[in-house]
Formats: sequence, structure tokens, C-alpha cells
Amino acid sequence: MEKKKVALPLVCHGHSRPVVDLFYSPITPDGYFLISASKDSTPMLRNGETGDWIGTFEGHKGAVWSSCLDTNALRAASASADFSAKLWDALTGDELHSFEHKHIVRACAFSEDTHHLLTGGVEKILRIFDLNRLDAAPREVDNSPGSVRTVAWLHSDQTILSSCSDTSGVRLWDLRSGKIVQTLETKSPVTSAEVSQDGRYITTADGSTVKFWDSNHFELVKSYDMPCNVESASLEPKPGNKFIAGGEDMWVHVFDFHTGKELGCNKGHHGPIHCVRFAPGGESYASGSEDGTIRIWLTSPVSREESDAVPGNAPNPKVKAVADEVTRKIKSSLHIGTA
Repeated sequence: MEKKKVALPLVCHGHSRPVVDLFYSPITPDGYFLISASKDSTPMLRNGETGDWIGTFEGHKGAVWSSCLDTNALRAASASADFSAKLWDALTGDELHSFEHKHIVRACAFSEDTHHLLTGGVEKILRIFDLNRLDAAPREVDNSPGSVRTVAWLHSDQTILSSCSDTSGVRLWDLRSGKIVQTLETKSPVTSAEVSQDGRYITTADGSTVKFWDSNHFELVKSYDMPCNVESASLEPKPGNKFIAGGEDMWVHVFDFHTGKELGCNKGHHGPIHCVRFAPGGESYASGSEDGTIRIWLTSPVSREESDAVPGNAPNPKVKAVADEVTRKIKSSLHIGTA
């Protein structure tokens, strides 16, 4: 009988409200990790390969809009509607510091050298905190034209980029001068801005368009119209031949980077998709949804008999087969408090 390629995701439960942000760590000696932000106020850490839950960071009193891990996955950070950004020990789950703000914090990002934390939010101010001096006042880069939605570091921490919730475009700030040196023009507010793993491209999602920009010359490289409004997009790590996008139609779409042709469509979420991200090795990618779940999809779908039933929440059997062993190794070295 003819076999049909079907994407069977690993389904990660645990959040009680929508998942609004996902972040993969680089590959570390202990593997790689996935942290999720949710409106339920509790960021969660998972094994990035298997999706198995490792721990929950408890302490926020409002929705968590953004979360991230540093280069070595030793510390985590989160940005919340409770007017704070928090720094966490990713091995123990302990809160290391709370950076107080005057309004909702929407975005956070560790610098490449792990010494600084960048935050932004409704105050329209970008703040840079020195993680070697936690009580020191942050450097402030203000005059953002709108409420900050996303932030990222670029050019070995010499440039930062930000987008706004209510204003189109992406602004690039030179940290030496504190001034905007370039604006990447878009028609709609940018809901997702990602720097590619090799640093060559900036991937943006605005409205029903995904764009790719040269991160050195800031020129538009590719622009593709999407089948629906998308909230997030992510470019495959090397070789970078594919990208993914997710949004209001509840599907994760896979496209050819060079032509824009749709290569696949993964169905399974029961609500709009708020975030999609490729794993650092490119062998899988994750999606987070209004339905409160995270789904991890293999880049190459498994083959099943066409007549086989495909359970909506069934994990890929090959991946799940190694999950218990990997989780045992991870949990033997990581001891994060349970909820």
C-alpha cells in the first residue's frame, strides 16, 4: 500500500493559558532546551529534543509575554505584565533578581556574551541591565516610537533591534550612539523578528507577509505573501532552505526559502498560533498556540500507511523511543523545582 507522509508532533501540555513565546537555547554539552512564555504567568523549561518538561519558574503575578535562555542555558529571563523582568537560575529554578519597570514588559533578550539583559515594553524604553551588577541602574535607550513588542541583539552585541506593537517597521539602534541607524520598513506592525543562527538574516512577520533582510546591509532579500495573517516566522538553521510561519488559521506552514513555495502544512492546534521556532540543529521546530499547547514537529515527516489512524496528539514513535533515556540523563544533572 502507498505510504503517505504525515507530520506527527510531540504535544507538550502543562500551560493553562495561551503560549505566546518560544525560545530555543543553542546546543550545549547537555543538549538543547526550550523555554516557553504563557499568559498563565509561569515560564516552563523543556528538553528541546523530546519536549519533556524539566521545570517551571514560579514568581510572576501576571502574564509572561517573553522568555529566553542565555548562550549556555544556565540562566533564564522572562518579561511580564506584572511590570517586571526576572532573571532565573536555569539549573535550580531559583529567582536570581527581579528588574522592576513602570509598565508591562513585553520582550527580553540576553546579549551574546551573556553579560547583559535587554528589555522593552509599553513604556517605549529599551533598557540594558548589567548582569554582573544586578543592582546597578540600567542603561536606557528611549524614544522608541511605540510600545516595544520584540527585541534582539545583533553584530556581536553592538546593535539592537526592536519592533513596536502599534507602529510598523523594525528599528536598529547603534549602542555606541544610542541612536536609530536604520529602519526596516513594513506595512504592518512586526509581531516577530528573529536573527538567523548564522547572523546573516533578519526574519520578520508583519500582517500577512514574511520578509528576510540582510543583517549587515539591511537590504530586503525576500518578501513573501502568506495564506493568512501570520504572527511568527522562523528560518531553518543551516542550510537555511526552508522557513516556517504560523498565525490565525491554526496551521504551521512550511515554505521554500528560495521560491516561497509552500512545502507542507501541519495541522493539530485548536487555536491561533502565536509563535514558531526552529530547533538549533534544524531537525525539528516548535509551535505555541492559543490552545495552551506546544507542538514539536520533525522537519522530515514520518511515513505511515495511508489507512492508519493518525491520533491528533500522538508523538513521533522514533523520537519518543529515546525520550525516556534523554530525560533521565537531563534530570540527573538538572534539578528544577516542581510546580
